[in-house]
Amino acid sequence: MFRRTIDTLTAVIATLVVLLPMAAFAAEITVYKSPYCGCCGAWVTHMKANGHTVKTVEMEDLTAIKKMTGVGEHLQSCHTAVVDGYVIEGHVPAADVARLLTERPKARGLSVPGMPEGSPGMDGPNPRPYEVLLFQADGSATVYARHN
Repeated sequence: MFRRTIDTLTAVIATLVVLLPMAAFAAEITVYKSPYCGCCGAWVTHMKANGHTVKTVEMEDLTAIKKMTGVGEHLQSCHTAVVDGYVIEGHVPAADVARLLTERPKARGLSVPGMPEGSPGMDGPNPRPYEVLLFQADGSATVYARHN
């Protein structure tokens, strides 16, 4: 009986060791996107494949949501997401979202301005290097990650 309890406890601890790191960054994301944008759908698929629960809200015009979430024109892309108090603008890789949710820096969110080929959801034959920006409520931004 005692041995079985130890075995069960060991199995539970092993499961938690595996699942807790995933829980640290897997979160529910609400994505505001155009119903006609295929690359936005591909980004949603990328986020789901990386453990996130994604709720999509399709909108004809995203201007109001970008303004409401504080995404300045210089930071804008084709879709805007909200996760755990942060804004995610554009084709930000899931790994960078995970890092943001783990580190929890004082910021408004992350952005990949434009739609760079090679970023998640923007597959193509000519991927190019791009930067993920960490931006503040005042619109200022610093480089958070570089991708080749």
